[in-house]
Amino acid sequence: MPAPRTDAPPDSASHSLSDWRPRLIAIATADGENEGDGAHDLSHLHRVWHAAQALLAEHPEADALVVLAACYLHDLVNLPKNHPERAQASRLAARRACERLAQAAFPAERLAGVVHAIEAHSFSAAIAPTTIEAMIVQDADRLDALGAVGLARLFYTAGRMGSACAHPDDPLGTRRTLDDRAFALDHIELKLARLPADMRTAAGRKLGESRLDWLRAFRATFVAEWAATGDAEDAVSS
Repeated sequence: MPAPRTDAPPDSASHSLSDWRPRLIAIATADGENEGDGAHDLSHLHRVWHAAQALLAEHPEADALVVLAACYLHDLVNLPKNHPERAQASRLAARRACERLAQAAFPAERLAGVVHAIEAHSFSAAIAPTTIEAMIVQDADRLDALGAVGLARLFYTAGRMGSACAHPDDPLGTRRTLDDRAFALDHIELKLARLPADMRTAAGRKLGESRLDWLRAFRATFVAEWAATGDAEDAVSS
């Protein structure tokens, strides 16, 4: 299989991934936008790029430099999950990324591709990706919401929002409407369970399904232990 595109036109050696990655990291961290947010820190950006590389391997037609830039700059503006303007965050991030990339002499013909990939990555924005680069970035970002790391990020974010771990009497939500702003565990079925089927690439769907299986296994174990805790409290009080 041919390797994914990793460079700019032949006369622009400075447009290689190895040249741009440290520069993009510097742009991503310059404002300190996500300092103190362990769910959207530099390690998250590294993981998104790592996942994107796996997807790029299946799509050699994609522009890897556009994907790289969008992976590292997609959270330049990151509003909290419960912020009233959360749905606008990816558009604001795209605008800021375009400004910073232009200042850094990023190839102008690729700016529109980066902007669209950043705008479309967000679940809240509900913007459908129309390019393979945007599809890869969206899938890669959503993969980091699944699996073990995704679970850690889920509870970390819920704690920052003041949410409870789970409903005290009905953790599975069988007798109530799921509410992931109030109960962290609800987020698995309310949002995360939908992600694999909505992945834009075949490789993304396969990885997403595997990570969702892990999350559901955790959820079952959690609920069993949660119920046991309640039984223990009943036994002590009786």
